[in-house]
Amino acid sequence: MAKNIKTNAMRILDSNNILYEELILDIKEALDGVTCAGMLGEELDSTFKTLVTIGRSGNYFVFVVPVASKLDLKKAAASVGEKEVSMLPMKDLLKITGYVHGGCSPIGMKKVFTTVIDETAILFDKIVFSGGKIGYFIKINVNDIEKVIPAKFVDIVIN
Repeated sequence: MAKNIKTNAMRILDSNNILYEELILDIKEALDGVTCAGMLGEELDSTFKTLVTIGRSGNYFVFVVPVASKLDLKKAAASVGEKEVSMLPMKDLLKITGYVHGGCSPIGMKKVFTTVIDETAILFDKIVFSGGKIGYFIKINVNDIEKVIPAKFVDIVIN
């Protein structure tokens, strides 16, 4: 088992007295979300990945979608009032968010960005997403997310 540490996302949840469960995989490199969900024994529909985009305006946006789904860039852009958004190049992820690919959490980024979570998240009492380090995950009551980041729930996946 991996050594238990607190990530920035976990420290933020702790400081806000928000209950969550730490899920840890002993992995050294990023794996896709579907694989991680299976290794954790979690449902694909309630396990989410964090995607960072840049809008035509130059602003950054965070989208949180089920691991087996694909982000609909047109729906995503519309949800944040942009004409279009594109995926942030992986080489820029650490510089912009403070997180590496495979360990990017919607909580605890360098700056607070507009965050949109796919509306299917509200179907679950708890969802799972990256805890802010490769192999670390957070399982949290979906209603508690908005207590630490400004988030809205919108249909943003390809149907």
